[in-house]
Amino acid sequence: MSKIHVTTTVNGDPVEFLASPGATLMDALRDDLNLTGTKEGCGSGDCGACSVIVDGRVVCSCLMLAPEAEGRRIETVEGLAQGGHLHPLQQKFLEHAALQCGFCTPGLLMASKALLDANPDPTETEARYWLAGNLCRCTGYDKIIRAVLDAAAELRQERAA
Repeated sequence: MSKIHVTTTVNGDPVEFLASPGATLMDALRDDLNLTGTKEGCGSGDCGACSVIVDGRVVCSCLMLAPEAEGRRIETVEGLAQGGHLHPLQQKFLEHAALQCGFCTPGLLMASKALLDANPDPTETEARYWLAGNLCRCTGYDKIIRAVLDAAAELRQERAA
């Protein structure tokens, strides 16, 4: 079976890769582009560990075919930190101890970023609803929600300054 040439943007950089028609975006990110932050938890879109942002929307990269990335804008956890500085979400996850094993963390960070991009001032209920598709077996969700709400407040302050 012949591979498909895919041209896309990942974390702001133009990239090209060859993908089998049935390869997932998660496989392309990990295997072809060496961006291993995206994790495969379930392979069926139920856990959120593979969450990335495509054209501003959270998607489970295990459910999106790699050829569908053609011409799209993709953001992964590797693109969060800028210039050696952690993104406020990453910093707040550390400060609030909102991670333990770290397996779910990349997906939670990307879903949280998409939330804050869409709604810079979410309520606790909105944050819990938005992150309901991301499963964590280690931390529980209170620390995660507190970290997201704290990051939201910090980002609002940065925008106001």
